[in-house]
Amino acid sequence: MAFFSRLDLQEGLQTFFVLQWIPVYIFLGAIPILLIPYFLLFSKFWPLAVLSLAWLTYDWNTHSQGGRRSAWVRNWTLWKYFRNYFPVKLVKTHELSPKHNYIIANHPHGILSFGVFINFATEATGIARIFPSITPFVGTLERIFWIPIVREYVMSMGVCPVSRSALKYLLTQKGSGNAVVIVVGGAAEALLCRPGASTLFLKQRKGFVKMALQTGAYLVPSYSFGENEVFNQETFPEGTWLRLFQKTFQDTFKKILGLNFCTFHGRGFTRGSWGFLPFNQPITTVVGEPLPIPRIKRPNQKTVDKYHALYISALRKLFDQHKVEYGLPETQELTII
Repeated sequence: MAFFSRLDLQEGLQTFFVLQWIPVYIFLGAIPILLIPYFLLFSKFWPLAVLSLAWLTYDWNTHSQGGRRSAWVRNWTLWKYFRNYFPVKLVKTHELSPKHNYIIANHPHGILSFGVFINFATEATGIARIFPSITPFVGTLERIFWIPIVREYVMSMGVCPVSRSALKYLLTQKGSGNAVVIVVGGAAEALLCRPGASTLFLKQRKGFVKMALQTGAYLVPSYSFGENEVFNQETFPEGTWLRLFQKTFQDTFKKILGLNFCTFHGRGFTRGSWGFLPFNQPITTVVGEPLPIPRIKRPNQKTVDKYHALYISALRKLFDQHKVEYGLPETQELTII
């Protein structure tokens, strides 16, 4: 009885710590949420709002210059419960030398990019041990850093804006041994994810390659097997009123909140029930071989296209080498649109 009680407690804690993160991830990027601290200026809490906004103004450049990471926050025990919920694992296939800087491009986006978050924004899977002397930074929407207090929280985990200025600073002004992690497909790719799918929004995503060329950062392909399996996403048949409603709502949601809206669901508080918690499916992020990139101050389009093609080739190789081991059939192909 005591054994089963401990199991129930462990699973309950895992569920709780995943549950607390989902609304944070979804709503922090929404424009109305960003405005809350500013609305406080017109309430009895205006002194707090003034102090927060004054600090934000004074400290404005910090989040674009490496932030303030905290080993303590990255090593919180709650992240280990979060990891074990799925579970999440990080796999190294090649060494990353601290003599270089890197852009680790990750695929697929999934709904909430759990693999990238746990593997690179926390120490739950031991990235400091697996890649010693490499400092990871996870790129995300810059608007999150407009929120006082919240910006301190995400900076403490090594999260940075995915803006050109922030990435260039990390790759050229902070020495070597830095790795910027970018989920290249972005929110557009989230609309493509569903169990069994391996479709990437990558054909026209070339900005990360241009950044690598301008900074001389090595490109590293990575793939999170299982990321698409943790939620079901519904796309209703074309021509139905449900599809019309879905498309109208998605367009409105993007215009107002600046985000793509995914019609997804997972499990509930108990396994087998319906809800918005992710399914307990393993996520394994495999980090591939670094692709050396020459530093070119003003690369032309032909050069960008060349290295973009080389990157896609390396990514396909990584996918094909590991797909069967991590749950996909031998016949599964990586589709790039």
